[in-house]
Formats: sequence, C-alpha cells, structure tokens
Amino acid sequence: MGESIGLGRPGCRRRLRWRLFRFGRDREGTSAIEFAILSMPFCLLLTGILESCISFAAQQVLTNIADDVARDVRTGELRGLTKATLRQRFCGELEIIVAKGCPGLDVDLRSFDTFEKASTEAKLTYKSGDVDTTSFDVTPGGPLTINMLRVVYRWPVMTDLLALQMSPLDNKKILHFTTSTWRNEPFDD
Repeated sequence: MGESIGLGRPGCRRRLRWRLFRFGRDREGTSAIEFAILSMPFCLLLTGILESCISFAAQQVLTNIADDVARDVRTGELRGLTKATLRQRFCGELEIIVAKGCPGLDVDLRSFDTFEKASTEAKLTYKSGDVDTTSFDVTPGGPLTINMLRVVYRWPVMTDLLALQMSPLDNKKILHFTTSTWRNEPFDD
C-alpha cells in the first residue's frame, strides 16, 4: 500500500525546500523573461525609427516635386496654372507615398514685387491647432517676376503611441512644409 505523503513529515519538507531552492537557482527561463521585459521598448524604438524614416522620405519627395514645379514655372513651361491644376501636379507625383487624392495637401503660388515682401509671407500661421491655409492662392507672375511656392502636407502618424510624441498638430499629424522663392526667367509671355 502506498503511503500518503503529508507535509508534516520531515522528508517531505526537505524535498519541498530542495525543489524551491532548485527553482530559485534555475536560470533557464531568464532569457525568456528578459526578452519579455525588453521586447516592448525595443518594438517601440524600432517603430519610431521606421515612422521617422518614412516621414523623412515623404518630406524629401515633397521637396523634390516643389523644386521641379518651381523650375517649370521659372522657365515658363507651366503657364495658366489654377489651384486645382497645381494641386493635381503635386498629387500625381506624391501619390507614390501618400493616400489617393492627397488629403491634407495645400499649395500656394504667388508673385511679389520684392523678395522682402515674399519673405514676410513665407511664415506659416496657425489657427485652432492647424496651419491656416485660407490665404493660399495660385496666382503666378509673368516673366521676370518674383514668385514664391509654398506647399503644406499634413502627414499622418501611423502609430497611436508615437502620435502623441511626434505630432505638433492637434489632429495627430506631422507638418511637412517646403517653400521656394525665385525670379522668373525672361520667357516669352
């Protein structure tokens, strides 16, 4: 007959203490525990790096498109622009990296009498936690006029945890902004 093993017996207490001692000294699970502790900060760091890299790439694409458009306007290749056609020009090339229809894209192209007046207009103003684009218009000048192109894109932050840290706007988006000021060449009007 088998005897029941009770904790009251000295041999059982010794075996229980020995098992608890071995469990406390066992190091085979420490790697799993350390991984579990460090995986969350590592994933957040990796996600932040990827989010920042993609956002930086989008800013560079936006700047390159603005440079191309500015060159085309400066040389007289682009004429008769409206806000819709200029926005479509940007959106056609920007859709490689943003959502269809380019939500959050605003363009402003105006001519000025002097570079000083253009420099005072280059600043962005904010209203209700977002960029105020009510004054944005598309009225390019003719030959030898001073023009300024401003482009604003509100880039959405993909990760909710990072949106609070990365986004300066109230709508959890990063502001991508580029500007270019130039004097048109003496093209035939």
